[in-house]
Amino acid sequence: MSSYNPIALIPHYNHAATVGDVARQLLSMDLPVLIVDDGSDVKNLTNLKYLEQWDGVSIVYCAQNGGKGAAVKIGFAEALKRGFTHVIQVDADGQHNISDTQRFIEKSRENPTALICGNPIYGSDAPKARLYGRKITDFWNAVNTLSFDLLDGMCGFRLYPLETAIEVINEEKIGDRMDFDTEILVRMHWRKIPIIWINTQVKYKSGGVSHFRGLADNWLISKMHARLFIGMLKRVLAGKKV
Repeated sequence: MSSYNPIALIPHYNHAATVGDVARQLLSMDLPVLIVDDGSDVKNLTNLKYLEQWDGVSIVYCAQNGGKGAAVKIGFAEALKRGFTHVIQVDADGQHNISDTQRFIEKSRENPTALICGNPIYGSDAPKARLYGRKITDFWNAVNTLSFDLLDGMCGFRLYPLETAIEVINEEKIGDRMDFDTEILVRMHWRKIPIIWINTQVKYKSGGVSHFRGLADNWLISKMHARLFIGMLKRVLAGKKV
């Protein structure tokens, strides 16, 4: 493997009020920052463009909204083209404890082939509906891996070995929206890619903006779990480990 060379990736959609602070914290750790804007509206694009003047920040603009997963895939491809070896995926809404990035990098340097995942620790500010939804996903992840290895399937704070992640994306059907984080995690587990978990606090700000689309995204996630369940059964019947 070439020398360790990480970049921070922020998929962004209408979070111009918070993405600057997220980028600033990452830059303070001497990390280059790549923002993939997923078709934000004119107001947010106007507020986002000032970040292009910051040293270490680059932005890729998508003409229309394709979903969080689609933005991450574009970011992965761009990072690989630029010669980076690892990508730290961070949400744009400021919910993640960015200071934990240093811990992620330390673990990744020690285990460069591993996927480093945030295991979210929630406070009393976490919406109950989100917690219930995660419990459902955790249940299906246990079924689809026949294990309790996946401590959380939906946290978007992760550090990926880049070539491995792109290989999985190119060879498998991975969702383009809120189904992305869970699906790529399960499929990497199926491939026996090492997964290391790091506890990290998650905060929900009052008045924060969520782009989770109730019925639409729940339907997408339900279809994803069904797809993975069928895949798990096929693997079992073929004598493959899950």
